[in-house]
Amino acid sequence: MDVNMDVKLKFRLYRFSVWCGVAVAVANTLAFSVIGKLTPPVAPTDNAATVAQFMSDHRSGILWAVVLMGLVVPLFYPFAVITSLQMRRIEGGWGLLSMVQLTTGVVAPTGWLYPLAVLATAAYRPDRSPELIRLLSDQFWLTYVGVAVIFVVNVGSIGVAALIDRSPKPVFPRWFGWINIVLAVVFLPGVFVYVVTDGPFAWDGAYALYGPTIAFVVWKIAMIVVLLRAVKSEERETLEQSQAVPVEA
Repeated sequence: MDVNMDVKLKFRLYRFSVWCGVAVAVANTLAFSVIGKLTPPVAPTDNAATVAQFMSDHRSGILWAVVLMGLVVPLFYPFAVITSLQMRRIEGGWGLLSMVQLTTGVVAPTGWLYPLAVLATAAYRPDRSPELIRLLSDQFWLTYVGVAVIFVVNVGSIGVAALIDRSPKPVFPRWFGWINIVLAVVFLPGVFVYVVTDGPFAWDGAYALYGPTIAFVVWKIAMIVVLLRAVKSEERETLEQSQAVPVEA
């Protein structure tokens, strides 16, 4: 009886970890599009006065958006961990793919919070020199969009794990593996923001910003659905195994 109660608690925590990913996705949407009004972003070609005016006009929203993300983004950690725990089932223990996913997943919160701290610095003092405000704005967008390339490895490792699973009841469905491979490629163009100031590969462009943004939403929805199913299947297997163990006299 005690074992069953422990198992139920364990999988409640697992499900909570999956839903943490939903909280992060919702907070990210609210922070950038509703509260901070950062979409569409300032353009790389905007002059210092335009960028400074944008920061002044959206100062309160930007600062509160950073506060919201600061409170919610740490929830990405349990989401990253539960993802690796499910990949661990595929590898039969901690292996290369599950560890790669975990280590790159750990970087994700920093990839959000550090650039946002820079953005908050830009908006914090509206009387600062417009040139300095633009400098900080440049650092935010170059870092925020550019580091998305880390997700290429993160999402790719999940895709490979799904595709190599040959068990009778795979942890992740095969179609999910292919989706992750495709989305990993979509995340790649963000790295080119460092060498262009205009066009689809700029930080406000279709390939660097909007493509990865849409890919992230699609990935997050697919991850939630698949992870909940994976946790449910693991719980069922664990309960079946515990019931199959003979009781000692």
